[in-house]
Amino acid sequence: MTTTSPPVPQPEPEPTLVSAGQRLADTPGDAAAWIARAVALARAGDHAGVARGHRRALAVQPTSGDAWSGLGAALSAQGRHRPALAAIRRALALDPAHGHAAFHLTTALLRAGDFDACRIALERLIHLQPAVRSHPWGRAQLRLHEGDYERGFADYEARCWLPDYARYRIHRGPRWDGGPLDGKIVMITLEQGFGDTLMMARYLPMLKARGARRVIVECRDELRRLFAGMEGVDAFIAENAAPTPIYHVHSPLMSLPLRFGTTAATVPPPVRLAIPDEARAKAARLVPGPGGARKVGIVWSGNSAFPDNRFRAVGLDRFLPLLEVPGVTLFSLQKGPLEAELDRLGPAAPIVPLGPHLEDFADTAAVLERLDLVIMTDSSVAHLAGSLGTPVWNLVQHVPYWVYGRSGPTTPWYPSMRLYRQGADEDWAPVFEAVRRDLTDLAARHRG
Repeated sequence: MTTTSPPVPQPEPEPTLVSAGQRLADTPGDAAAWIARAVALARAGDHAGVARGHRRALAVQPTSGDAWSGLGAALSAQGRHRPALAAIRRALALDPAHGHAAFHLTTALLRAGDFDACRIALERLIHLQPAVRSHPWGRAQLRLHEGDYERGFADYEARCWLPDYARYRIHRGPRWDGGPLDGKIVMITLEQGFGDTLMMARYLPMLKARGARRVIVECRDELRRLFAGMEGVDAFIAENAAPTPIYHVHSPLMSLPLRFGTTAATVPPPVRLAIPDEARAKAARLVPGPGGARKVGIVWSGNSAFPDNRFRAVGLDRFLPLLEVPGVTLFSLQKGPLEAELDRLGPAAPIVPLGPHLEDFADTAAVLERLDLVIMTDSSVAHLAGSLGTPVWNLVQHVPYWVYGRSGPTTPWYPSMRLYRQGADEDWAPVFEAVRRDLTDLAARHRG
């Protein structure tokens, strides 16, 4: 969850497109059938289709609170904040106790950046549905954005009751509560994305100071070479390894800030990462050594499968004006399907494509060591660059991941990171204008 993640409601009934289509074939004027079809489309991520389905339902039944609520949620997912809020408030006007509308209101307000109104809506939602244990997750987002880490990380534990959390294995036995470990074996379990793992790895060496005799950590293959030999970790195992190793207590990785009592003033420094010699040798063949033009890495998108990636990512075209800055060479660190955008530049492209050579995070780390700067929209590479101390200009959406707070150019999590923020209009143009201006100044100072 390496972006702003709104709270998630309890699961709605799960109609399928087939079952909804059958109902509509029999009764095309059935508002409930259009809503059922929209709910099925929502699970497929077709937000435009969801909005159309709810509008068809409203054409049949204009006073349907479910349709107004669903329409608002779909518009919010598309970043259309004003009409989204209007639709959700229409649902609540029809039924002030409408649980899903009350939830969708908190989501829409958070995405719109109206934290004060969102806080009021969240407290109302928690009062309306006190038995729903996942609702404090939304309050966690507000508190963490504002730097209230003590209460924010306590609320963050509500993620364990989110429907999406079911994909992580819930381990048996006692969870570590932050107390002395007194010679115990502790296992740290994985959750969320690569960026979160890189960020929270800073806590792993601290477990031995609490008295742990042995520390076992789940690790995905893409990070294994980079994490090998990490101080304070006795063994890395595959995610969901079977059989499970013997341990006395366990903890999800994202619970460690709470267990160590982290405040905004006590964020530990990033973990020291050991880059393999073979990765450094490969990087030396790909990226020239010191001297010459400023070597600048770029990344324009995170994982395109992440539902909110469309809010934090841009296209390669946004970065092309940086090619006009004298004394700068661009290196693409982009991975995944969007690497194909480089093909449009032709075989004589002035951007050096490194993505095809980067097999894991160790390869990427070795390349980052040789770059003077990374300019990117938020993704796991930002966490890696920040962990290595590589200068990184992170271009973040108006309401970014909580790590980056609400304002200012810095974050306590990564001293080498500079933040460039969208304004409330969510326009990327001023962000890239500022980046181009500052890169021009940086390159000129280097030449001088």
